[in-house]
Amino acid sequence: MFSYFAKHADMLLGAFAEHLLIVFETLFLSVILAAVISYFLLKSEKATNMVIQIFSAVYSIPSMALFAMLIPLLGLGNATAIPVLVAYNQYLLIRNIMSGMQQVDKSMLEAGTGMGMSHWQLVTRVQLPLAMPSIVAGIRLSIVSTTGIAVIAASINAGGLGKILLSGLRTMNVNKILWGTILSVIIALIADVGLRQLEKRIRR
Repeated sequence: MFSYFAKHADMLLGAFAEHLLIVFETLFLSVILAAVISYFLLKSEKATNMVIQIFSAVYSIPSMALFAMLIPLLGLGNATAIPVLVAYNQYLLIRNIMSGMQQVDKSMLEAGTGMGMSHWQLVTRVQLPLAMPSIVAGIRLSIVSTTGIAVIAASINAGGLGKILLSGLRTMNVNKILWGTILSVIIALIADVGLRQLEKRIRR
């Protein structure tokens, strides 16, 4: 197995880099979109519940079905894969962002309002810092989820480690299957462990 890696390091590391790029592009867009949506949901608990339910329904749809729906519009590759991955992440991110924001003690918000803080200042200076552990937890879940679903996205030519796995399955190449799996797990594991530690530090 290790001799295979030595012989094909360029191919494997290239796919690893592609996968990382997909994950980080998706995460960047996902966090921005979730932050904007969450900001507008802060004043309405009813709207928050409705939006979370909508994205929960989207999250339950098999990824191949969503890919198939968008391919006629956006074509193959990352143009379809990344919007689908971003859509999946909204459920994880918005749920955690809003949960953290809503758990902030109301008396703290009232005190901020009494000090003359605007809505934007209350969000950025009071709610956001206190909700950060929950937000980091959402980001951690999103990275793990994206890493896994991005493997499936290789079936629509999105690249990444999925192409190594799919090629290994087609040719019954055990080394490709093992290294595709191992490298995918490494991404998810590093993100999970690293962000768990960050979450603990923020809570302290």
